[in-house]
Amino acid sequence: MNKQSWRNNNREGRMGNGYTVAVLSLAVCFLTINTNAQQKVSTGKPMTAFDSTEVRQLFFSALREKTVENLKHASELFERVIQTDPRNDASLYELANLKKIQNAYADAQPLLERAVAIKPDNEWYWAALADSYEKSNNISKLENVFDQLIRINPNKPEYYYDKANAYTILKRYDDALKAYDQVEQITGPTDDLLGSRQKIYLKQGKIDKAAADIEKAITDNPGQIRYYLLLAEIYNSNGLSDKALKVLQQAEKVDNSNGMAHLALADIYRDKKNTDLSFKELTLAFAAPEVAIDQKIRIITGYYPKFPDPNAKGSALELSRILTLAHPADSKAFAIYGDMLLQNDKLKEAKAAYKKSLELDDKIYAVHEQLVRVELSQNDLDGALKDGENALSLFPNQAWINYLVGVAYAQKKDFGKALGYVKNATSLEIQDKELLSLSFSLLGDCYHDLKNNKSSDEAYDKALAVNPDNAYTLNNYAYYLSLRNEALEKAAQMSARSNQLQPNTASFEDTYAWILFMQKKYADAKIWMEKALSHDKENSAVKYEHYGDILFNLGNTDDAVQNWKKAKGYGEQSPVLERKINEKKYIQ
Repeated sequence: MNKQSWRNNNREGRMGNGYTVAVLSLAVCFLTINTNAQQKVSTGKPMTAFDSTEVRQLFFSALREKTVENLKHASELFERVIQTDPRNDASLYELANLKKIQNAYADAQPLLERAVAIKPDNEWYWAALADSYEKSNNISKLENVFDQLIRINPNKPEYYYDKANAYTILKRYDDALKAYDQVEQITGPTDDLLGSRQKIYLKQGKIDKAAADIEKAITDNPGQIRYYLLLAEIYNSNGLSDKALKVLQQAEKVDNSNGMAHLALADIYRDKKNTDLSFKELTLAFAAPEVAIDQKIRIITGYYPKFPDPNAKGSALELSRILTLAHPADSKAFAIYGDMLLQNDKLKEAKAAYKKSLELDDKIYAVHEQLVRVELSQNDLDGALKDGENALSLFPNQAWINYLVGVAYAQKKDFGKALGYVKNATSLEIQDKELLSLSFSLLGDCYHDLKNNKSSDEAYDKALAVNPDNAYTLNNYAYYLSLRNEALEKAAQMSARSNQLQPNTASFEDTYAWILFMQKKYADAKIWMEKALSHDKENSAVKYEHYGDILFNLGNTDDAVQNWKKAKGYGEQSPVLERKINEKKYIQ
C-alpha cells in the first residue's frame, strides 16, 4: 500500500512541519503555558509558582535548541517539561514533531494522542496526528482524525478529500463517495471531484456510472475537449474502443485543431490495426504546439525498435520534420530531426539540422558529437575540427569528442596533434571499452606513421587487450608487422582472425595474402589475393602489384608482368614497379 496515496499533494504545505506551522505553534505555546500554571499534575499536587517558572524556562530553552537544530538536547528539555507538567500539550506537540523529524512516527503518535486529548479543538495537533498515522500506515485510525478536523474546520475541502482517500485505501468506496458529495456542497462541481469520483466508480466496476457523470459534464460544457478525452479514455481502457472512437470523432468535430484528441484517435486506430489513419492522426497531433514536445519525442523514439524497416524510418522522419514546424524555437526538435535524417542516410540535411539545434541551444553535448560524426562521415575534416574544438571549449572532459577530433587530425596527416587529443580520450574514459580500443588502435596508427614502431606496437597491444576482436586493429597491426618483416607468425594469426571476424573484406584478405607471401607460402598467398581482388570494388593498384609479385614467385612471369602493368594503369607510379615491368622480375 502506498503510504502517500491517501493524502492530497498539498497537505505538507498546508499542515506539515514547515516554517508556518512552527511560527503558529509558538502562539499555542504561550497560551498553553499561561493556562497550565493553574492546572494540576497527574499526581494531583497543585503546581507552584516555582514549577510554572521552571516549565516556562525549560520550554523556551527547548525551542532555542530546536531552532539551532540541536534536536537531541531539545528533546531532552521538552521531556523535562512533560515530566514536570504532564498536561503541557505544546511540549507534547513539539516533542512529537522532533520524533517525526527523526522518522520515529510510532513514538510520535502517543504524544500527539495525549495532546489532542488535552486540547481537542486544536487543528494543528489533529493534522500532525493524521500525518503520523499516515506515515506509519495506520490508516484505520484516520477516519476519526478527519472527523475531528472537519468538526473544527467544516468548510475546508481538503479534509474531506483526505478522508475520502483514506476510505479508498480501506476499500470503503461508498463512504468515499459520500465524502466527495460533502466536498461538492462546499465547492460546487469541479474537475478534481469529477476525476476523484471516476477512480472510485472504476474500482467498483461501475463503468456506466463513470461514463454518465462525464457525459453530463459534456452536456454542460460541450466545448471542453478534456471531458471527451476523459470519457474516451474510460471506454478505451475498459475494452470499449468503438465507443471511445465515437466520442473522439465527436470531439474532433467540436475542435479539429486539438492535438490531444488527434493523439488519442491515433492510439485507437493503431490498436485497430488501421496504420494509415493512425499515422494521419499522429501528423495532426504533431502539428499542434500545445502537445508537449517531450511526449512527441517519445513517440518518435518508439519507432526505433522497428528500424531498419524503411516505412518505420520514413514515418519517424516525417513526424520529426513536422516537429520542427510546431516547435521552431526548441533545440530538441532539430536534434531529433537530425537523428532521423541520419537514419535515412541524409547526411547533408542532418548536418544542417544539428547546426540549427546548436544555434538554439549549444549546451547539449550529444548534438555536438553527432555533428562532428556526420562531418567525419562526409570527409569534411575542416568542419569536424572547427566544430569539434568548439565542442571541446564547452565540454573539455568529454572523451569521445577528444577522440573524434583526434581522428580528424589523423586523417589530415597531422599525427602529432592527433596524438594529443587521442591520449586525452584514453585518460578521460577508462570504462568505455569500445572507445579505449578505438583510441589505442588510432594511437598505434599515428605512432606507425611517425616511425615510432615501439610505441605503435605497445598501443596496438593495449587496444587488443581491451578488445581482442577488434578486426581493424588486428588487420593494421598485422600489416605493419609484415611490412617490417617482423613477428610474421603473430601477424599471420592476427590477420587470419580479422578475416574470420569480418569475412569478404578485400583489404583484410590482401593483408593476409601479403603475410603469407612474406612467409614464402606462395600458393596460399595466391588463393587469398584472388579473394581480395574478387571483393575489391576500387581496382586497387597495390593489390594488383602484390598479385604480380605472388605470381612471379610461383614461376608465372608473363601473368606477373601483366598484373604489374595493371597496377601501373590504376595509378601506381613507383620506380620499383617500373623496374619490375621493364626487367620482368620481382624486386623487393
